Amino acid sequence: MTLRSWITPFLFFSNNVVSLTGVVLVTIATVTWLLFLPVTLRGGITHPYFGIIVYLLLPCIFGLGLVMIPLGIYWRRRKQRISQTLLGDFPLDLRNPNLRRLTMFVLVTTFVNIVIASQFTYSAIDYMDSVSFCGQTCHTVMQPEFTAYQVSPHARVECVSCHIGAGASWFLRSKITGVGQVFAVMLHNYPKPIPTPVRNLRPAKETCETCHWSQHFADDRLVDIPTYAEDEQNTLTHTVLLLHVGGGQSRLGIHGRHLGEGVRVRYYPSDDRRQNIPWVEYTAAGETSVFVTAGTPQPDPSKVRVMDCMDCHNRPTHVFQSPERALDQGFVAGQISSTLPFAKKWALEVLKKNYSSQSEAARNIPAVFESYYQNNYPKLYEQSHKDVLRAAEQILAIYKRNVFPQMNITWGTYPNNIGHTEFTGCFRCHDEQHARNDGKTITQDCTACHSMVAVDEKQPKILTDLGVEQGKQP
Repeated sequence: MTLRSWITPFLFFSNNVVSLTGVVLVTIATVTWLLFLPVTLRGGITHPYFGIIVYLLLPCIFGLGLVMIPLGIYWRRRKQRISQTLLGDFPLDLRNPNLRRLTMFVLVTTFVNIVIASQFTYSAIDYMDSVSFCGQTCHTVMQPEFTAYQVSPHARVECVSCHIGAGASWFLRSKITGVGQVFAVMLHNYPKPIPTPVRNLRPAKETCETCHWSQHFADDRLVDIPTYAEDEQNTLTHTVLLLHVGGGQSRLGIHGRHLGEGVRVRYYPSDDRRQNIPWVEYTAAGETSVFVTAGTPQPDPSKVRVMDCMDCHNRPTHVFQSPERALDQGFVAGQISSTLPFAKKWALEVLKKNYSSQSEAARNIPAVFESYYQNNYPKLYEQSHKDVLRAAEQILAIYKRNVFPQMNITWGTYPNNIGHTEFTGCFRCHDEQHARNDGKTITQDCTACHSMVAVDEKQPKILTDLGVEQGKQP
């Protein structure tokens, strides 16, 4: 029995344009995959577009080729209407050795194709779950979120851990949703900026609380908030507070009051961004109270939401800072020297100007900041030239982390609901305007969440006692 006698039937049936094209596609995909196999096994593919070719484009070509081969065979049989003589020479009967050889050939090649396709599928799924795919493939759309993610507390947590979580159903749902997003990106048919909150985000109890859980006890936390003034000396002051985090069974605090055992908070947001909350229902120890602002009608039950982590921690990873807070952190880290006169004031001026693109900002921010000291403090500029240049670079970096004109994202586009100094945050409910029928309101008392230890002091005693070096720069 020769090799020719084995493959002749297959060649006969597949000798058409469609099937041969399919064979070519399968061959191209397989050979290309084999060439890249050593790199993929070492995890060497990190570039998002290279990954698209290896993990997404090649599997599609491979699958298309496999479909085209039998499709071409069926099309040829249907078109030519095989003659009775041919059927006699090649009867469709398993007693026919030619048919058995053809069947064996198809089974073997099918097994090989399944092995290759399964590797393609696994690699594609693994790649689509990677941070590179999530953040860099759709570059313009996801650049703001990916940039914020890289400097966040969760920068070592994969995107899918929070946005999808474990389980096949949520994975499937996310990929189906992703198909529509792919077409939206291809057609440039997506909102700018991307609206938040994310409507189809998995519940926080199934994502956030796999690492953080509200019933876990937490001690009070001492928080130092350094602030640099916009005066010539960039005067540093500190606000120090003791934050009552709480949780667990023995201490309520912030977490215990909102998400403790037996506690449930429901609220009605009157806007899509959940920044206006006129109706709150609070249940604790079996007692339920409803707090509403004046003139608020009974809310639509379908729009009432049960409070979870994301209602306060709405930017746990993708944090966009205010220019003031970002500059304060730059001063504290020594990236911007506080010895430069009016450094914060002038930095705020150049940061808050409107630029048509990040490229325009890159051309103007360092140049304008540097020219200020060249023109107004020539001697200082000559002595501290490196400090000015480093400060200019850091100010530009702050802009690039927070402002993305191509996506209509500017300062304050995405509110952060933790606290209440830069955005409404806690005061969405804690404003003394939400009242029960008996007149009791949701408190705005500062001591309910924290104790103020120092407020805008230059040398707070508490920090001195703790040995904290205040305002020292490298």
